[in-house]
Amino acid sequence: MQYSAKVMDHFLNPRNVGELPEADGVGEVGNAKCGDIMKIYLKIQDEMIQDVKFNTFGCGAAIATSSMATELIKGKRVEEAMKLSNKAVVEALDGLPPVKLHCSVLAEEAVRAAVQDYYTRNGRSLPPELERGCSGFCDQCGKAD
Repeated sequence: MQYSAKVMDHFLNPRNVGELPEADGVGEVGNAKCGDIMKIYLKIQDEMIQDVKFNTFGCGAAIATSSMATELIKGKRVEEAMKLSNKAVVEALDGLPPVKLHCSVLAEEAVRAAVQDYYTRNGRSLPPELERGCSGFCDQCGKAD
C-alpha cells in the first residue's frame, strides 16, 4: 500500500494532538469493522474555531486524516467546519488508497459530531442548510465515486 508524502508527514508528525479540557464541542466516532476511533475537541469563540485537538486510535491513515481535518477547520467559522467533506480531506492529503477511504469518512464524521455537540450544549439546533447525509465517497454502501 502506497501513501502520499503528505499522508506520511501527518502520520509521523500529526498536528493538534491532545485534548481540550474546556472544549465547547466534542465528537467521537468509530468504525467497528477496522477498529479506528477518533475524538475531536473544539474550542469556539464567536462562532470561530479557536483551537482544535484530536485523539485517534487507529492506523496511520486514521491518524493522518484526523490531523489534516483539524488543520482544515482551525480558525474557520463553525458553519465552514460543518461543510468539511471527507473528499476535501483526501484531496488535501494528495489521496488515500481505496481501502483507507473510510478513515477520511471518520474524520468528517468526528468534526461534524463535535460541531453538533457544540450546538446541543448551547441549546441550539443545527441549521437545516448544514444538515447533510452521506457524501458517497467511501466504499461502505456501494455509492462510492
